[in-house]
Amino acid sequence: MATAAAYVPVAVYLRSSFEPDAEYVDGAIQERAVGELDHAAWQKAIQQWFWRREEEWGIRAFAELRVQVSPTRFRVPDVVVLENTGPLKEMEQIIRTPPVAVFEILSPEDTLPRVLEKLSDYESMGVRGIFVIDPKSGKKYQYESGDLRHVDSAKISVKQKDRTTSLKEIEDLVK
Repeated sequence: MATAAAYVPVAVYLRSSFEPDAEYVDGAIQERAVGELDHAAWQKAIQQWFWRREEEWGIRAFAELRVQVSPTRFRVPDVVVLENTGPLKEMEQIIRTPPVAVFEILSPEDTLPRVLEKLSDYESMGVRGIFVIDPKSGKKYQYESGDLRHVDSAKISVKQKDRTTSLKEIEDLVK
């Protein structure tokens, strides 16, 4: 996975198209790891689980949506869960409001320092539900206050209501 070294203005990044979408960090374009089958299966399962609760919880779940975590940083989480604020056409095209939750699914090319930097960016933005799935080991983690800890459920807050997500239920959708 290569990273471009030349400075790129934000406006150029936003007008550009990448396959898969790339991230933008302080003037540099960072390619994202291309997921394998287990990565894609987890991504689909997370989306399905949240899609089934969209109306009841007042949320929307999307894959690989650009999130501006700071003026000079754009991240592309594997799955992002947003509060449903109204018709789709009225929602932000690039997310600038902290999502309800983000999920990062590890790929073999991911490095711990780079993943931790992304998680820190989400937390600095104000995202409260930050989760990491390791599809190879089946372990699930939550990032909070700079700490990555093993979890079996994901607690998220939607419209000031705490909701609990059974990560085992999501894992069952993978099989």
